[in-house]
Amino acid sequence: MSEIITQHRPSIIVQDVRKTFQIRHTHSLKEAFVSWVKRKKVGSTPFHALDEVSFTVAEGESVALLGYNGSGKSTLLKLVSGVLEPDSGRVLTRGRVAGLIEVGAGFHPDLSGRENVYLNAAILGMNKSEIDERFDDIVAFSEIGEFIDQEVKHYSSGMFLRLAFSVAIHVELDVLLVDEILSVGDAPFRQKCTEKIHELAQAGKTMLIVSHNMGMVQELCERGVVIRKGRKVFDGPIAEAVEAMNAK
Repeated sequence: MSEIITQHRPSIIVQDVRKTFQIRHTHSLKEAFVSWVKRKKVGSTPFHALDEVSFTVAEGESVALLGYNGSGKSTLLKLVSGVLEPDSGRVLTRGRVAGLIEVGAGFHPDLSGRENVYLNAAILGMNKSEIDERFDDIVAFSEIGEFIDQEVKHYSSGMFLRLAFSVAIHVELDVLLVDEILSVGDAPFRQKCTEKIHELAQAGKTMLIVSHNMGMVQELCERGVVIRKGRKVFDGPIAEAVEAMNAK
């Protein structure tokens, strides 16, 4: 198995990481309630989402996490972001990490777009002066314009996602985690998002990207880590990683 050895100081270290979830056997709220009333234990089966996964991402490197649905990619990204913790092993990061994993998760529907910009940016680690400085750029990038002072519950799904993406992409960051978010919006907006990601890469930001768009990851990343059934099966140049992912 090919593996790239990074030469610069690491921004992300994933070492011998395991993560297991319990899959419950009840299929409905009614079944769960009946089991609770009868004091019956609900059966479950362990699902090993990640098994002894290790890799390092160097400062300024752009790496794609590749694999089919259910392989463990998004779980791994959430471990790196700190949303989840490993059952064993360790995950270390250097600098400020911004995760485009569940875009808009910090938005409140009863607040205006303006208020949500400040709320979500604060959740992502920005202070008020940083938000003030970037506010106009955030709104301009989102193309929300005159709707910025309306409650976001009245936004279309596209408007909501554009504003949420714009907030996240303007965070002062060292490491950017991206999970399929470049599918947001229409074609012109997706192109603008891709160009912004390129700008961050050229600025030396570290990036870990999950996407099923092989053309895009080959354009953005020089390296790929392939995950299959929770285990790392390849770590090397992006073109070879794409081939390894498609190999049976």
